[in-house]
Amino acid sequence: MAVTRRTADRELVERAAVHAALGDPVRLAIVDELAFSDRSPGELVERLGVPSNLLAHHLAVLEDAGLVVRSVSAGDARRRYVSLDRSRPDILTVLRPPHGRSLRPMLFLCTHNSARSQLAAALWTQRTGHVARSGGTRPAPAVHPGAVRAARRAGLDIAGAAPRHHERVPARAQVVTVCDLVHEDLTPGTDWWHWSIPDPVAVGTDAAFDAVLRLLDERIAGVLPTHPTSSTEAN
Repeated sequence: MAVTRRTADRELVERAAVHAALGDPVRLAIVDELAFSDRSPGELVERLGVPSNLLAHHLAVLEDAGLVVRSVSAGDARRRYVSLDRSRPDILTVLRPPHGRSLRPMLFLCTHNSARSQLAAALWTQRTGHVARSGGTRPAPAVHPGAVRAARRAGLDIAGAAPRHHERVPARAQVVTVCDLVHEDLTPGTDWWHWSIPDPVAVGTDAAFDAVLRLLDERIAGVLPTHPTSSTEAN
């Protein structure tokens, strides 16, 4: 009984820390922003209009409460990205902002369009019933076999897909960069989302591709409204 009580007390302290961290409007705005997209501190300063020193304070509070994590860019190693701590599904529901967004045509981008963006588009199509597109800035000759196998294990078929060059953003499209390098190579629109997803090709194992597939599925589930509204397929 004592162990159970200590566990309950610890959980109460953790919950109190979360609620205290979210008690500031700027910190709540940061969490709302990160619900849809990973952002660098510089991007958060620009989007939220807060001084960099004040942002650093708010990020430290959120980090101490276990709500956000920071990671090194896989593109420019001098750059950092801030994201919600998705290892804590117990609090992700609490952090999810009121949606109020209808589904838009989706375009997923990565450098080679051979794994992450292909898997993301296939998952989005499976989850919503609306076809998503993908592209790359430097397309590979073919979709990586590891991505094809991972998709097959998840009940998806991307065997017939082919990498293609990203040339333009279709009207009304929601662009999601799933690669740090492509996010930093392009000039993102103000409404673009960025998901800092590791490159499974660099590891090459089935486990790496399966892990990326799970990450993408979690990210997609996190941005979908409970009852998806209609979407127009991208042209």
